[in-house]
Amino acid sequence: MADKNIGKITQVIGAVLDLKFSEGKLPEINEAVSIDMKSGKKLIVEVAQHLGDDTVRCIAMDSTDGLVRGMDAVALG
Repeated sequence: MADKNIGKITQVIGAVLDLKFSEGKLPEINEAVSIDMKSGKKLIVEVAQHLGDDTVRCIAMDSTDGLVRGMDAVALG
């Protein structure tokens, strides 16, 4: 099994999130990314834009209440 591609939340503005990944490991546009919430739920976000500096801008498919900078985000491929 391949290693997971894990990024970190760097910014949350409403339903829009910025995620930073390791160099060369950016998920593709429209790729799903999963974030484990503290409530136990999984939040799915979709990559909408590559911003540069190994950062992507994503749109959340549900409420972003409870998200904080530094939380892990796993690209689903």
